[in-house]
Amino acid sequence: MSEDIISEIKKDYICALVEKGEREDGRAFDQYRDISIENGVVNKAEGSAYVKIGGTKVLVGIKIQPGEPFPDTQDKGVIITNVELSPLASPTFEDGAPREDAIELARVVDRGIRESGALELSKLCIEEGVKVWMVFIDVQVIDYDGNLIDAASLGAISALLDAKLPNERYELGKDVPVLVSDLPVAVTAVKIGEKFILDPNLDEEQAASTKLTVISNKDGGLAGMQKSGADTLSPDEIYHIVEMACKTAKDMRKKFLE
Repeated sequence: MSEDIISEIKKDYICALVEKGEREDGRAFDQYRDISIENGVVNKAEGSAYVKIGGTKVLVGIKIQPGEPFPDTQDKGVIITNVELSPLASPTFEDGAPREDAIELARVVDRGIRESGALELSKLCIEEGVKVWMVFIDVQVIDYDGNLIDAASLGAISALLDAKLPNERYELGKDVPVLVSDLPVAVTAVKIGEKFILDPNLDEEQAASTKLTVISNKDGGLAGMQKSGADTLSPDEIYHIVEMACKTAKDMRKKFLE
């Protein structure tokens, strides 16, 4: 997600620890940092969530307004996901046009919501071919200490659970909660040496040779995967990560979303 700024000495130290079955902060390989979610933090948004995973903090706001449907899906609503990487969140983030990693993060978050069927787009149709609800998911990174995908994805589904359709504002009846049909959860693992660890902090992320994010649904089905890094993964390694990810997602879902 960011430029390589970790020193070789630090990398070697982290790799040596992991090889011994340890992490610098004392966590088990499958253990997340402390997670907290606060909803309703942006008064002017239709829904919002402030998520912290360790030192990584993201704010997600949901904006909903009527608009024209796409020509090929005239009876379905629209989802648009944007990510802003503020320079205040990390010295590696810069002002200007959206960076490639911001675009990638937005696509992964969007894919998890879309492919899981978390939002039934047909339920967001106001008048077929004329007007549908457009759901904007805006992710603002406040502090970056690794594992942005999981934090942003958790923030997106949490904010959607908090959101209401603004019917009253547009004289379409009473405001009602957005219908959320599934609860996709992203879980990221990185490979350091021959070991896999979940929820890497920034140093672990930069010491890793490869990273795989698995997004799973409530029923354990997969809504998406995203790999980055130069190292390859064998089918057995991918299966191992998927198994870890689905188990962890189930626990996170019970604790934070259900």
